[in-house]
Amino acid sequence: MAKQVQYREFGGPEVLEFVEVPTPSAPAGGVVVETRSIGVNPIDVKLRTGLRSSDPIDTPRVPGFDAAGVVVEVGAGVDGWTAGDEVVIRQAQNAYATHVVARAEQLVRKPAAVGWDEAAGIGIPAGTAYQALKSLGVEVGTTLLVHGGSGSVGQAAVQFGRDWGATVIATASPRNHERLRELGAIPVAYGPGLADRVRELAPDGVDAALDAAGTDEALETSIELVADKKRIGTIVAGARAAELGIQAWAGGNPVPPTREELALRAAAYAVTLELIELGDFEVEVALRLPLRDAAQAQILVDTGSVRGKLILDPLLP
Repeated sequence: MAKQVQYREFGGPEVLEFVEVPTPSAPAGGVVVETRSIGVNPIDVKLRTGLRSSDPIDTPRVPGFDAAGVVVEVGAGVDGWTAGDEVVIRQAQNAYATHVVARAEQLVRKPAAVGWDEAAGIGIPAGTAYQALKSLGVEVGTTLLVHGGSGSVGQAAVQFGRDWGATVIATASPRNHERLRELGAIPVAYGPGLADRVRELAPDGVDAALDAAGTDEALETSIELVADKKRIGTIVAGARAAELGIQAWAGGNPVPPTREELALRAAAYAVTLELIELGDFEVEVALRLPLRDAAQAQILVDTGSVRGKLILDPLLP
């Protein structure tokens, strides 16, 4: 038997159930992956509460989009993959489980030098940051402002920007400034006077800004400092994007991602895994919890109680 976390109704973390289910079989064109690490993301909470979608729940839903593990069964018509292959599942579905069914094209080979937690931690954060920075035109010589730089998406954005030759200024509380320096950013405290502090750090101006905080301060500061509003993006305040004239890729944005944006998010997996293997990218793992403790993990993510990525371990008792 396999195990998974599911919910039958919208609500608080108490609606999550840890249950046994029949072990799935590999469909034609697909595989079964026995998971080793599962990433927890804020979107998991939004879906569970009905904030993102309140469509009626007809069958139990399993959260989760980020996972890494070992292929244990290969379906008919699948070439290039065999049982025992270590993989990351790109844009996984129903990831809070010991066994996940995936299409062959969703698999990305995990380098031996990349740990399970790192592999499961790159999906949504790295994919979102990579696509956002590409959409904002970040390149050599860009001065980039990242709001919420110490979060999972923020840390990924800082590292991509640094690797691409940008000067990165990132907001965070003072206790997280040393972490931002380690990643190659210039840290700055948020709060009153933020725009002036950024100007001091970037006397030649700010070219682009990514909002991973969602505060009025982050949006107002970005609009004040960046001349071209199309080079301002948010992943949190998407519902206000059209009103403000900026780009958005989540956070209530009613416009779905384009095919190009989805392709960039998919491409981020292999790029990030290679950077990790080379020692040029870090995934900060905040905490590992057993799969059965998914409710606690979601509480921690929702309340911002941890810095970095929170991982569910299906092998922990």
